[in-house]
Amino acid sequence: MQKILSKMRKAIEDYDMINDGDKIAVALSGGKDSVTLLYALKNLQLFYPKKFDMMAITVNPGFENFDTNLLEEIAKDAKVELVIAPSDIKEIVFDVRKEKNPCSLCANLRRGILNSVAKENGCNKIALGHNEDDVLETFLLNMIYAGKISTFSPVSYMDRSDMTLIRPFIYTPEKYMKSFIKRQNIKIMPKVCPMDGKSKREYALDLLRGIEIEYKHARSNIIGAIKRDNVNGWKEFK
Repeated sequence: MQKILSKMRKAIEDYDMINDGDKIAVALSGGKDSVTLLYALKNLQLFYPKKFDMMAITVNPGFENFDTNLLEEIAKDAKVELVIAPSDIKEIVFDVRKEKNPCSLCANLRRGILNSVAKENGCNKIALGHNEDDVLETFLLNMIYAGKISTFSPVSYMDRSDMTLIRPFIYTPEKYMKSFIKRQNIKIMPKVCPMDGKSKREYALDLLRGIEIEYKHARSNIIGAIKRDNVNGWKEFK
């Protein structure tokens, strides 16, 4: 956890993600990243000089094996309030619309519900568990499939909902989360979405791994390029 906290705190301070009086909603899906983020922010809350409140919000997509009891146990162990929001996402995306590429619509529906529930509970920020690997995968996908130099922003303000998205794990490699979950023997949500393991993101992950095998500094160089070119609000710190 110490390595995770160090990486997370640097990202938070580099991009001014947390301010005094914030109430932050952790988007808790039950996967390793969101579960680790929940514990990490709770740990940070104990000693961080800027005082903030936090809670967790889960959007239940309606998949058959989505285990809300597991999420309640995780939140209880982390001593964080949890609100579970029901939804018809599975029915809309897969049964009614029968989307061939459902990930974008699913993400938009989740985001809308998450924003509404966070607002109802007095939150002004939502913390997402996107890690450093996600940053690089998104960057590669946008270059290959969209022909643009882009990735998601460390901090995003949405004026329509007056909500700010923060991504405290942008400097944290995925392997840190895997190690934390394994060492703490935390049970996480099983894969319930039919698209798990079948999306273009899996291709980008394999591509990234292949590049790193060939050149060990590839990861840091790509992140450096994103910062130097100020891609989507990223900036270089001396």
